[in-house]
Amino acid sequence: MRIEVAAATLELIRGDITRQATDAIVNAANSALRGGGGVDGAIHRAGGPAIMEESRRIGRCPTGQAVITTAGDLPARKVIHTVGPRWRGGDSGEPALLAGAYRRSLQLAVDNGLSSVAFPSISTGAYGYPVEEAARVALRTVAQFLEQNPGSLELVRFVLFTQDDLCIYEQTLRDMAAQ
Repeated sequence: MRIEVAAATLELIRGDITRQATDAIVNAANSALRGGGGVDGAIHRAGGPAIMEESRRIGRCPTGQAVITTAGDLPARKVIHTVGPRWRGGDSGEPALLAGAYRRSLQLAVDNGLSSVAFPSISTGAYGYPVEEAARVALRTVAQFLEQNPGSLELVRFVLFTQDDLCIYEQTLRDMAAQ
């Protein structure tokens, strides 16, 4: 599924984030930038040691922020590492922190002259953020960024690992487009 937002394409696909040949892929990282499970582990395994070497030099990344490194052996040129919030019921600032993770990742892409970015569903794995809630925050934040920064990016792709997640994101995008 794809829509146009302020001259950019917003696309939803099912797939593997490590196989995306976009200018950047986004890693759902931990604050220590040390690799881990899920998306983070897959990116580090597929990208090789160069990503970890740069991550070590950077050190840490606070929740809601993002940093950028090489993509190593991945088809993307760069990896943007962002730290989403752990789900604590929704009353601990999680939506603002999640929106910040998306917004800061997009801004880093623009600041580095990149035109295409692929995102996973940040915080919905080990961090327990409900996919329905996360999809609303993610898609709304990306659409607002594209509208506020027309021409800054050509493609923002969400790469969902499961069919269920893809269906949730598609329905959320349809609901947004209908409003």
